[in-house]
Amino acid sequence: MRSHLAEVGRSASVQGRVVYALLMREILTRYGRHNIGFLWLFVEPMLFTTGVTVLWTLTQALHGSSLPIVAFALTGYSSVLLWRNMPARCIGAIDPNLALMYHRNVRAIDIFLARVLLEAGGATISFVTLSLFYIYIGWLDPPADILTVAGGWLMIAWFGAALGMTLGALSEKSEMVERLWHPISYLAFPLSGAAFMVDALPPAARKYILYVPMVNGVEIVRQGYFGEQVRVHYDFFYMLACCVGLTWLALSQIEVVNRGVTPE
Repeated sequence: MRSHLAEVGRSASVQGRVVYALLMREILTRYGRHNIGFLWLFVEPMLFTTGVTVLWTLTQALHGSSLPIVAFALTGYSSVLLWRNMPARCIGAIDPNLALMYHRNVRAIDIFLARVLLEAGGATISFVTLSLFYIYIGWLDPPADILTVAGGWLMIAWFGAALGMTLGALSEKSEMVERLWHPISYLAFPLSGAAFMVDALPPAARKYILYVPMVNGVEIVRQGYFGEQVRVHYDFFYMLACCVGLTWLALSQIEVVNRGVTPE
């Protein structure tokens, strides 16, 4: 039993080093060593979120709540960047890394993990940094329950990672996956809960909008952020089931990819 656990530990250590090496390679390939280099990892999503904040503030966008627009731009658009960027980076990820997969310890899941960790890390650093900055200048109050915020954020990240790896594996079978994802991701934005509270919708619509998994995650984040200031609606177990189902689908499709590219 102990020997088996030791073997599992060694294998996990090896795969951890592989993912870390792929992560560093991805950072250098994407951002290079010039200018601010890897800092673009979180500066880029910060610029996107800040831009949306300014735009929504100037246009006095309506979001169905008495909360400040800054709060909606932060909790809403940051979550969009989290779940939308991971699939975009996973689709087509195998082809430019195909030569690496002829190394015994490099598998398709390692390539996908490196990319989703990079995107999740960038979005998370952006979210935390902007939160601290907005709190410091008085635009936001500190979160009511940091653990609930973290829980909702992790659920959105899990959903985005599972969706990204699923689409990344399927994109190896058909280029239509990449062509369809871009319009679908833009069409999903207004349905993702980023720009509205579920409580502001007609009662008949609330039931149906909660079938969109991301909406549940955003509502959890906002519950943790704003506490009793807002009335939230979400189905945690539905989102959990979606994440588990997508993860199973991702792993099964990744295994198909491994069989297709790994030499005999």
